[in-house]
Amino acid sequence: MIGKTALVAGATGLVGKKLLRQLLESTEYTQVIALVRQPVQQLQHMKLQQVVVDYNKLQDYRADMKADDVFCCLGTTIKQAGTQKQMIEIDVIYPFAVAQIAYEQGAKQFIVISSMGADPKSSIFYTRIKGELEQRLQQIGYTSLSLIRPSLLLGKRKDSRAGEQFGTVISQALSFLMVGPLRKYRGIEASAVALAMYRIAQTAKPGSHVYLSDRLQRIADESQPSTASTKKRS
Repeated sequence: MIGKTALVAGATGLVGKKLLRQLLESTEYTQVIALVRQPVQQLQHMKLQQVVVDYNKLQDYRADMKADDVFCCLGTTIKQAGTQKQMIEIDVIYPFAVAQIAYEQGAKQFIVISSMGADPKSSIFYTRIKGELEQRLQQIGYTSLSLIRPSLLLGKRKDSRAGEQFGTVISQALSFLMVGPLRKYRGIEASAVALAMYRIAQTAKPGSHVYLSDRLQRIADESQPSTASTKKRS
């Protein structure tokens, strides 16, 4: 039986790596397309197709962006980007371009990592541009659009971020206080976010939906036996 095709942008990031493994191990997908800036030798699987792209020329790769479900894990920090303009390119322009082209190629579902507090009217630069991205995505016309808004992402990164390391320690120390309505502010493991994104894709709820950390954690925790083992390995 021919399964679905998944397209992943940002497959080498903190959440993207976990999500990619989840998709490759899944029986729901027979092909997984990963958009990468350069070939990644560690990414080897019979279902995987690596497409080396220049995000400034995504239209050149239209033929390689045909998929049923699109997952976008693109994102950066101002320190990594260097300037606000470059950060907007990575966090807004590139994800929107992926979404637009994939939609034109027949994709019906788009799942994107945004940010808690995303709001196009926010006075905070980061949450404002994430809100602008969400606003743009809602205008494309996807049958199902899932906006993933995690709080602090927990997990081992390739690059050391002192601020996030400090935030992780504080978040873990105070997690017992974050109950009820405050649960959405708890830090969440990248593996849990990846698993939740995968499960959300399988429901494909029509319309636009927002998922905060507490809901993402519940979805990940409700994993069936077929995905539970994957969660433990993540």
